[in-house]
Amino acid sequence: MAALTASSTVLRSLSATKSLRSVRTHAVARKAFVVKAEGETAKPAEPEKDEAVAYCKTLPGISAPFPDMFDPAGLLATATVEDVRRYREAELTHGRVAMLAALGFVVGETLEDFPLFNGTITGPAIFQFQQVQSGFWEPLLIVIGICESYRVAVGWASPDSSGVNKLLPEYEMGDLGFDPLGLAPTDPAELKEKKTRELNNGRLAMIAIAGFVTQEFVNNTEIFQHLLKNN
Repeated sequence: MAALTASSTVLRSLSATKSLRSVRTHAVARKAFVVKAEGETAKPAEPEKDEAVAYCKTLPGISAPFPDMFDPAGLLATATVEDVRRYREAELTHGRVAMLAALGFVVGETLEDFPLFNGTITGPAIFQFQQVQSGFWEPLLIVIGICESYRVAVGWASPDSSGVNKLLPEYEMGDLGFDPLGLAPTDPAELKEKKTRELNNGRLAMIAIAGFVTQEFVNNTEIFQHLLKNN
């Protein structure tokens, strides 16, 4: 009888221990779940689209026939303010290069007898660079390198642990301090209007230079010759 009582006591003890372990296990699992849930809710929110859109609406470049904004690719849907700043810097840079390129196409094809190259460069502009002799490209590349180095030094932050490809917070996109003719007005409204004109001309130039290159590749004819032939 004593042995039976002792066995019963041992069984009760083991059962109680097992129940206590089960309760502790559930408690730990519940605590871990709560911590995980709290951690998930504490994650930083994704950049708000409204913030980028609101910032974009303060910039120059919004004009008719798109009085609100023109974003067919939906780039602002996932963009941050820093992204918008980089987009604008890229748009200004490419627009300025495109304006120079469009002017260079027209001038290069019109002044084929220019004495700088002894009148040896002729034909469509897309094939003229192959005709340029050595001694021209080397200085040109040096000048381009100097200009780009200056632009990076003025507007771009040095790469660090937070990332690369970032503009300086105080940098005004496109403002390199280059205004030799003093055309920039001091009135903020007039300055914004001037910047809008520059952007629109740059946008048109990017489309124009793409059209020039495509047209000359298709029919191997200079721009003005193509226009005169089809009018």
